[in-house]
Amino acid sequence: MAAQIFNIIAPVLVCVLIGFAWVRRGRPFDTGMVSSLVMYIGAPCLIVATLSKVALSKTALLEVGGLYGAVLVLTALAALAVIRLSGVSPRVYFTAMTFPNVGNMGLPLCLLAFGDQGLVLGLAWFMLNSIGHFSLGVVVVSGQSFLRELLTNPVVVSVAIAVLMVVTGWRLPAWLFNTVELIGGMTIPMMLITLGVSLGQLQVAGLGRATGFALLRLLMGFAVGFLVCELFAVEGALRGVVLIQSSMPVAVFNYLFAQRYQQGPQEVAGMVVVSTALAFVLLPLLLGYVLR
Repeated sequence: MAAQIFNIIAPVLVCVLIGFAWVRRGRPFDTGMVSSLVMYIGAPCLIVATLSKVALSKTALLEVGGLYGAVLVLTALAALAVIRLSGVSPRVYFTAMTFPNVGNMGLPLCLLAFGDQGLVLGLAWFMLNSIGHFSLGVVVVSGQSFLRELLTNPVVVSVAIAVLMVVTGWRLPAWLFNTVELIGGMTIPMMLITLGVSLGQLQVAGLGRATGFALLRLLMGFAVGFLVCELFAVEGALRGVVLIQSSMPVAVFNYLFAQRYQQGPQEVAGMVVVSTALAFVLLPLLLGYVLR
């Protein structure tokens, strides 16, 4: 079991360390360009290519959707309770507490832990989380409605294509599948390297508070995921994916939103850095539990 857990964590950690060491050595890295490339091209191609290769039934998609909805509602309620009790700003902390890093970290872990089945389930979770993050998450941080941004977001568009494929059974022509699979293959490594670069570049503040909220994010996520799995008797790879994705640290996108709308970017950066560091420490325990 220890060797299996190490085999899952090591590739993730190595990719993150490559990005971290790269930027710390003063080498150039256009985070904005790479993040846009991954979000606008790589991730949509990965979603479509994976669902062309690994079948996801309508029943499974609905099941993942229901579980994600339950996790999102419970996580949001828990986050609001924590924010109310601590007296901090919801516009700074709500989105960071509610939407974890199911892309950069969650997808590689789902893939390495459960193979193609884990990847397709993890991608379904990632698609749903992207819709919530780019709608509810952006609205809370910005205080504005961003319906147009949501509807034109490439990940959301790829979700519509993926759902169409699941519902109709349609598959891409061979040349198009080979193209999107090739492009999508860059997504997970680049997500992890970019995460490492971001961790090396973030300017943090209020580490004491950030540590408390980061630990709460991880514990709250696992507790909610565990509760939902128990309530709905979820087993097998799906249970593992729910627990992994629910337990991920604060997503880097939360920092980008905070920076864009000037809602405590240094506080959110602290949560990203601390929760990611804590996540790597706690990953052996999480993986040991889901793989038992």
